[in-house]
Amino acid sequence: MNKRDFLKSLAFTGVAGISSIESLAYRLGQFHNFSSQELASNEDYWAIIRAGYKLKEDYINLENGYYCFLPEQTLHRYLEKIKDINYQGSWYFRTVQWENKDKTAARLAQVFGGSSDELAITRNTTESLDTIISGYPWQKGDEAIFAHQDYGSMKNMFELAARRHGIVNKVVDVPLHPESDEEIIRVYESAITPQTKLIMVSHMINITGQILPIKKIAEMAHSYGVEVMVDGAHCIAHIDFKINELDCDYYACSLHKWLSVPLGAGLLYVKKEHIGKIWPLLAPYELDHPTIKNLNHTGTHPVATDLAIHDALDYFEAIGPQAKEDRLRYLQRYWSDQVRGLPNILLNTPNDPQRSCGIANVGIEGIEPNLMAKTLLEDYKIYTVGINYAGVYGCRITPNIYTSIAELDQFVKALKEMSQN
Repeated sequence: MNKRDFLKSLAFTGVAGISSIESLAYRLGQFHNFSSQELASNEDYWAIIRAGYKLKEDYINLENGYYCFLPEQTLHRYLEKIKDINYQGSWYFRTVQWENKDKTAARLAQVFGGSSDELAITRNTTESLDTIISGYPWQKGDEAIFAHQDYGSMKNMFELAARRHGIVNKVVDVPLHPESDEEIIRVYESAITPQTKLIMVSHMINITGQILPIKKIAEMAHSYGVEVMVDGAHCIAHIDFKINELDCDYYACSLHKWLSVPLGAGLLYVKKEHIGKIWPLLAPYELDHPTIKNLNHTGTHPVATDLAIHDALDYFEAIGPQAKEDRLRYLQRYWSDQVRGLPNILLNTPNDPQRSCGIANVGIEGIEPNLMAKTLLEDYKIYTVGINYAGVYGCRITPNIYTSIAELDQFVKALKEMSQN
């Protein structure tokens, strides 16, 4: 697209306002002749998307991993849904609530894999994984395997299962810079014994951004009769894949992260053959339901969030899964390639581009991570989060699709100055 056509497209819906997902899709559609890799570095394309975000001017936000806030297009639709539910009141909850939730779950399954009776909408990754860990048919002496680098709350849930059921937890270390998939697989395989029942694996390690070879790990584990539960908190709408093609037994994610759904929505996938053996976290209206609904009761909850998932999916599909993945990887490599190998710079994310995407972790020798994050914010107006555990020493950097190259240039400048000083 040339500059004249680009400006004309801005005029189509107003320079300042991407007022709807439909108008966004129209404008992005003018780039249909570009491949996703070409779009990754096309700043005109991503400037259209950035225009739909209301951004604070106080700092550059490079901590989108906790919560990816909504663009104005989906926020507008969400607020309308809140008003509509408030208007309908109890009528909505007693009539179409469950039908609508089923339709939303079915669409999530269509986009991200699995069947509609294997996929449930929860409140977040923690609830999803806790449902499996707490409801698993443990026997005293059973063993579970997970990694030091896994999310703390999930490790604590396994500890509660150990206290309650007498299971044994075996903790492994995932290498920061693996030379091959086989090196990672051996880490988990070496911990398996005849008593091992379940392995928890992070699809993308939240503190470093490293992507693990889930399908290969699942194939290995299944050869020993061991089931695999995947913490995919950061993967849905971040990297392009289908859950069912991973061959895992359980999968969980938070939709308020990279899909940018309002807070209070997560996803749980359970293979059909396992649903019946998992005890529900909360008792459902109908006991012993044959589908995943048996595991999906949380009481009265903010149903407008469930409905907003459709809007987030509309937005996601307007951009395109592969285009988004390629852009996020491009942004990460843009800044990390400029500092990789520099004196005093510690990159805690694998160099192989396919072993990470938008998330990476960088440290500076001699600067404690929380102090590094504090300095970035106070001296350079860049917001990040410090990480200092499980062998990871640095700040997690999570740009989003609205992040500009100019902002990353400022971040690179800051890293170079801090590492030299």
